[in-house]
Amino acid sequence: GPMKPVGLTNPHQPDIKAHAIVQLRQDNAHGTLWNMVGFQTKLKYGAQTEIFRMIPGLEKAEFARLGGIHRNTFLNSPKLLDEQLRMKSLPRLRFAGQVTGVEGYVESAGMGLLAGRFAAAERLGRPLAPPPETTALGSLIRHITGGHLEGKATFQPMNVNFGLFPDITEFPKHGPDGKRLRGKDKGRAKKRAMAARALSDFDAWLTKQSDLLEATGTLT
Repeated sequence: GPMKPVGLTNPHQPDIKAHAIVQLRQDNAHGTLWNMVGFQTKLKYGAQTEIFRMIPGLEKAEFARLGGIHRNTFLNSPKLLDEQLRMKSLPRLRFAGQVTGVEGYVESAGMGLLAGRFAAAERLGRPLAPPPETTALGSLIRHITGGHLEGKATFQPMNVNFGLFPDITEFPKHGPDGKRLRGKDKGRAKKRAMAARALSDFDAWLTKQSDLLEATGTLT
């Protein structure tokens, strides 16, 4: 979350672990306006002011604008889009970015990158399959085109996460000491294996696309 302090220490008090961290982002050239990152909230303005002034260093802060919940606009992509990010009823239209139903800057950029590659491949007259669903980009494509909605009534945007990836059973079950991994250690080993599988499968996908380009004479 926005206030998670993991990995951050106070150089003046290195032995004291913080319960939460507030990130301030400079919002104007003069350095007189700072954004409290990630503080969208439904709290009333008076309550926000009272609580925020309890944060060390913000006791006398003046709040130019208080927090509010923003709403993203997105398509009902499983119903409207195919796996090439084209509108099913009007294939000449292709969508990219957050509007497709992904959350996050990297995810939105990833959908833009794929939409561009799909459009270029179509223009060149050769097929381009989506990345494997074992990869981050492939799992997002599968999510927004309906692959993860079996039995679910509504579609909701999603950040990339290991829950979108197909399960994996082949991963180290024992540590270097020979003891069986349990709990978080087992979970970390499983995620490392899923990440390694994703990198390998994505490399194979890229190689296949390069081979297709060479075969059709479109790679220069």
